Amino acid sequence: MPTLFAANESSVMLNGTSVEGVRSIEYRHQNTRQNIYALGSAERIGIASGPQVVEGRLRVVSTNAAFNALTTDASFQITATLKQGETQMTVTFDDCFLLEKEFAMAANGHGEAVYRFTATRVREEAA
Repeated sequence: MPTLFAANESSVMLNGTSVEGVRSIEYRHQNTRQNIYALGSAERIGIASGPQVVEGRLRVVSTNAAFNALTTDASFQITATLKQGETQMTVTFDDCFLLEKEFAMAANGHGEAVYRFTATRVREEAA
């Protein structure tokens, strides 16, 4: 059975301060892998792990003053608490740096800002 989280029960924090108006949070954690083969064999005998990349995007209604105040060389931490009822998981992004900010507003809608970041690591901890 899948683990479900509800957006209206979840929260996001930037350096310990709640981020209001979060529409979505997305992230990917990618590891570089290299196959290792035995001499004279076509079968893989192992895998060597290389660098890892963590990137994420946080979408908020209109803008967020705390994110807008960040400079490109300022490190920060994002903590997302994903919940539904008694089910909870904390996702922490350590040593983050802002990559870009986007803002868009449609004619019949409201503004949304997207903050794209990179992190040294992501930790997922089920409660």
